[in-house]
Amino acid sequence: MESSIDLKDEIANTATQYHQPQGMIIKIVGAVALAHLLNDLIQAVLPAIYPMLKTNFSLNFTQVGLISLVYQITASLLQPWIGLYTDKHPKPYLLPMGMGVTLLGICLLAFSPSFSMLLISAALIGVGSSTFHPEASRVARMASGGRFGTAQSTFQVGGNTGTAIGPLLAALIIVPFGQHAVAWLVIFALFAIWVLTNVSRWTVQHAKTQMTARATHAQTKLHGRELMMALGTISVLMFAKFTYIASISNYFTFYLIHKFQISLQTAQLHLFAFLAAVALGTFAGGPIGDKIGRKAVIWVSFVGMAPFALIMPYADLFWTTVLSVIAGLILSSAFAAMVVYAQEAVPGRVGMIAGLMFGLMFGVSGIAAAGLGHLADINGIAWVFNLCSYLPLLGFAAVFLPKTKVR
Repeated sequence: MESSIDLKDEIANTATQYHQPQGMIIKIVGAVALAHLLNDLIQAVLPAIYPMLKTNFSLNFTQVGLISLVYQITASLLQPWIGLYTDKHPKPYLLPMGMGVTLLGICLLAFSPSFSMLLISAALIGVGSSTFHPEASRVARMASGGRFGTAQSTFQVGGNTGTAIGPLLAALIIVPFGQHAVAWLVIFALFAIWVLTNVSRWTVQHAKTQMTARATHAQTKLHGRELMMALGTISVLMFAKFTYIASISNYFTFYLIHKFQISLQTAQLHLFAFLAAVALGTFAGGPIGDKIGRKAVIWVSFVGMAPFALIMPYADLFWTTVLSVIAGLILSSAFAAMVVYAQEAVPGRVGMIAGLMFGLMFGVSGIAAAGLGHLADINGIAWVFNLCSYLPLLGFAAVFLPKTKVR
């Protein structure tokens, strides 16, 4: 009860404080990061239980990929449009409403009797996600106090932490007790709805400040060919990053079980190690980008992890895990820098850019999951991991990123 009162007091007190240059409003950024943790924890359970669903419903890898595709596409296609609309017509209460849709998807997933119902539940969870990310990213920027990279990475590390916890939760609770145990996720969804309702109240109080902040940063805008070059290069980098991460998050457990003959629960612990490293790397990338520039962080994150990715398919179990952790740690530092770089290139469209970036993330991940699953059916899971090890080399495209006035 005390935490409830504290958050409500913060929401009320910051109404006057926000207009002062006191810096980042940590409790608000922390609240959206916590909500991101809860949101992505729920989402991460779905790929974590793919092996269980594959057995229960006698699915092949292509069908497993289709579940991921439906989820990722419903999330990705809606996000830019929601962000664009809310840039012009803010709808802060979409945050708790979207989590309500996710809650419905959880209930359906827990009791789905068929493959088609699994697809519907995945779609609902995707729709819930699409309403969350653009508006939550906007709130993080509003409360950043000008430390945009730090706020974005804090927000994003909440999501990555939830993504890391999801497989661990699946291994401890859902896999031992079966599909119906997914219903326990309702508790996390209800808690997220409460947090987001309070965040939405704060956002309503600061709508005018949000509009002023968008206008303030218009001087960093790129134009014409430079803008197209920037967005095109970011798209290539997003493709490389999230296709690689999709290969790990969706199929790492299958790869480890196939190559090293370990149990599903043990494989999920190795996946947790990778995803935890992704969360840590994401947190580091934003503050570093605020200091040395977005482009430098993007460049180092791709080129720096390429050797580890290339060696991984030839390593034993111990070094496979070590190399996956190092690769995840380095590569994940780029995302917050890419989001803020794009927002600085197209100021005044914070929600649209956030929706586009998160939407592209989900879209690439979904298409990659389906495509890689199909390739695994044809060529084997080890072949797929060997192919994906070359993806970080696309990071050399970062040399084409135009400079912004804030680096």
